[in-house]
Amino acid sequence: MANQSSATNDQTAEQPGVDKDAPLKEDIRLLGRLLGDVLRDQEGEEVYAVVETIRQTAVRFRREADAGAAKELDGMLKILTREQTISVVRAFSYFSHLANIAEDQHHIRRRRAHLLAGSNPQQGSVNFALCKLKEAGVSQETVATFFQDALISPVLTAHPTEVQRKSILDAEHDIARLLAERDLPLTPKEQAANMHLLRARVATLWQTRMLRYSKLTVADEIENALSYYRITFLRELPGLYDDIETDIAAHYGQAQATSAPYVQMGSWIGGDRDGNPNVNGGTMEHALTRQATTILDFYLEEAHTLGAELSVSTLMIACSPALQALADQSPDLSDHRADEPYRRALIGIYARLASTARALGATNILRKEVGHAEPYAAAAEFAADLQVLIDSLNANHGAVLVQPRLSTLKRAADIFGFHLASLDMRQSSDIHERVLAELFAKAGGQADYSSLDEDAKVALLLSELSQPRLLYSPYIAYSAETDSELGVLRAARQIRALYGARAIRNYIISHTETVSDLLEVLLLQKEMGLLRIAEQELDLMVIPLFETIPDLQRAAGIMEAVMAIPLFKSLIARQGQIQEVMLGYSDSNKDGGFLTSNWELYKAETHLVTVFEKAGVKLRLFHGRGGTVGRGGGPSYEAILAQPHGTVNGQIRLTEQGEIIASKFSNKDIGRRNLELLVAATLEASLMPQSEDAAHQGQLRQFEAIMAEISDRAYKAYRNLVYETPGFTDYFFAATPIAEIAELNLGSRPASRKSTKRIEDLRAIPWGFSWGQCRLLLPGWYGFGSALGAWVADGKRDERLAQLQAMFRQWPFFATLLSNMDMVLAKTDLAIASRYAELVQDKELRERIFKRITEEHANTLSILQSITGATERLAGNPLLARSIQNRFAYLDPLNHLQVELIKRHRALSSEPGKADERVHRGIHLSINGVAAGLRNTG
Repeated sequence: MANQSSATNDQTAEQPGVDKDAPLKEDIRLLGRLLGDVLRDQEGEEVYAVVETIRQTAVRFRREADAGAAKELDGMLKILTREQTISVVRAFSYFSHLANIAEDQHHIRRRRAHLLAGSNPQQGSVNFALCKLKEAGVSQETVATFFQDALISPVLTAHPTEVQRKSILDAEHDIARLLAERDLPLTPKEQAANMHLLRARVATLWQTRMLRYSKLTVADEIENALSYYRITFLRELPGLYDDIETDIAAHYGQAQATSAPYVQMGSWIGGDRDGNPNVNGGTMEHALTRQATTILDFYLEEAHTLGAELSVSTLMIACSPALQALADQSPDLSDHRADEPYRRALIGIYARLASTARALGATNILRKEVGHAEPYAAAAEFAADLQVLIDSLNANHGAVLVQPRLSTLKRAADIFGFHLASLDMRQSSDIHERVLAELFAKAGGQADYSSLDEDAKVALLLSELSQPRLLYSPYIAYSAETDSELGVLRAARQIRALYGARAIRNYIISHTETVSDLLEVLLLQKEMGLLRIAEQELDLMVIPLFETIPDLQRAAGIMEAVMAIPLFKSLIARQGQIQEVMLGYSDSNKDGGFLTSNWELYKAETHLVTVFEKAGVKLRLFHGRGGTVGRGGGPSYEAILAQPHGTVNGQIRLTEQGEIIASKFSNKDIGRRNLELLVAATLEASLMPQSEDAAHQGQLRQFEAIMAEISDRAYKAYRNLVYETPGFTDYFFAATPIAEIAELNLGSRPASRKSTKRIEDLRAIPWGFSWGQCRLLLPGWYGFGSALGAWVADGKRDERLAQLQAMFRQWPFFATLLSNMDMVLAKTDLAIASRYAELVQDKELRERIFKRITEEHANTLSILQSITGATERLAGNPLLARSIQNRFAYLDPLNHLQVELIKRHRALSSEPGKADERVHRGIHLSINGVAAGLRNTG
């Protein structure tokens, strides 16, 4: 499937009549044929024949809309034995995985074709953004300042929709490499070897267990995330910096190199405690140990290789005094290298890195150093040593030797330090309140802090923050919760001391609803030495997370109030006059629906911009985007460009979650492209001049007023169905695989915040994931059709439709919203969804709810067509449209099988002792396959 989490559709110049997708079709056929060969070899002719018959019938049903084929398919699936069912599910699931690999490879192929053709800069590239900025009159100085001050940070998170095991990812990475190799000119012998290895890797996939049979731990999630650094980030991110410098030089003349790490990686894995009892101070320490080991392994390997490459002799060319001094400090005393100062310097650097690695917890250094050297006190010292080598080479006719390895290593040192990625801490505000209530009570102060009103809480917290004394005493026994929370803050202090200040620098407060929620975290930091009042030094930026619709509506008011507090004002000044705010997409969508969530996020951002400008504080927004469109997913490039003016300003962080991480970063070329998209969009959104024309501003206000009316109607329609319709909760739990998803070993975090069947308590991730599995994807469109339809009907139809059409053409926010919804609707299939509805045993409830859903779906398609003029889904992205349509024929059997298996499982589970593990496993395999086929469903 096309990489829907990437941004724009690659446009290439092709000869007329040439099918540019022919290589993709050939690759898919090849991988499908190899999978068929493996299936025949491993499972036998009978199973192969069953799979082929099902595949052909599904294709016929899709292409010909043959009702007889649908009945035939349903009948075939019902009579499968349990063993055959598992094989069929695995076959179609792996086909989805293989098709993903082929389509990712095709994206890389098309991008290379575009570059080789010497066409105009590609949309979504930094080169394209720089072209636009220069044409708009943006100066080189402005661009240089942007890169000096910017912070663009993708933050990897572990969530329960990451369904792929690392073993599967490794095998798929090999298949992608071998597929790319086939684009090269190969001799017949090389072609045969390539085919043999491809067949072997597909066989490895077939013989590898797709599912986890034990619960995923936080340590497992950490290792999974680190694999993407080795595949993509460690080399591609420094390489992107070099490309950007080249692009700037091409547009503006000689570009000045900057060591400012404007793209930095972040992580929640091991530090996100909200709703995850398995995360504590120990997991934070483990995360940083593993992160440091990963980056230091990379540094050690690169330093060793550089030592072999830089054989420069002072008998041939001079070196700088600083380089000679560095060489003289090396533990390498061999006469054989007396005239090779670069090698001797690198041997010394290697020795210091090895000592550093041991000091930071690494226990397995593969290549022993020549002799002892003191560890680096900080990554800046390591980077400074590398700069000595670079300066000496540049000054002594060796500039050509700096690229690519030495410059890449220096870039990596600036970007990753010894910590690799900044680990965010996150916890819910109610936990902080309980901990402080206990501290106050046991210190003999306020006996019942939780009962105070907001004004009293703020007054007490500010009073306590002004005191030099502490509430905490090591001689008092506290509850396990309080001990754990304070232990987490102690661990943060120790981690910063060991790995550097960038290792942990953010503390995110979930469910921020009041000013006191922020002050509570300041006080907790004071208690553990992370806030030093006398010096006005705060180690961890306190970041509110506004998630629900009411929270988003309160966000600007809360930030205005807190930034007016003298202490907070002073701390912001020490932070560089910048403050971060996090916005949650998932919960606001589950709370108020797709359209209202997007609108409330937009409004919150514009109000925050006003408040921050008034306070003279720079705003950095952290976007908590999920995988599915219903949780803020969709193309990142368009999403950033659609942000309200003034909300980016060179500062943006955004989460990368679930299977989207694999989709974006499991291939280094796709990963490089996605990283560039983030930089290009942030650059353009930050610096592109905005029209100050009064007519333009008036039109924008008119659009916003219309949107406010529409959002109110959509909110009521969504809430009425999800929270106010009797029986809807029962329908949801019966007509989706939510119960089975909760049982799957997908993540270390439970699917629900509480042990209830209330939708309010269900996490937004499994909520959206479940709707994706049954092919309704309801959170990505419900409420839109009835809201816009009613608004149009309440006025002059033609006039109001014209207004909506103008909004689509001229307002990036509205255009992006419709584009994302269009993609969701392309993946929605009511025929498949009706099969899931049959799982609802109450016929009256089933028909009543499903009828409402189908009517809203029809209304949504109708009004969308009226606005865009497109009669087909994804008319503006034909490659993605073809990809989705072609995939349906292989997804349909998985959905049909999933329904059949859920029926069997629920029937057996109702009888004690009758549950069948094979049926259970089949359901979980089908969940994996559907998620892989749809890609951004989590």
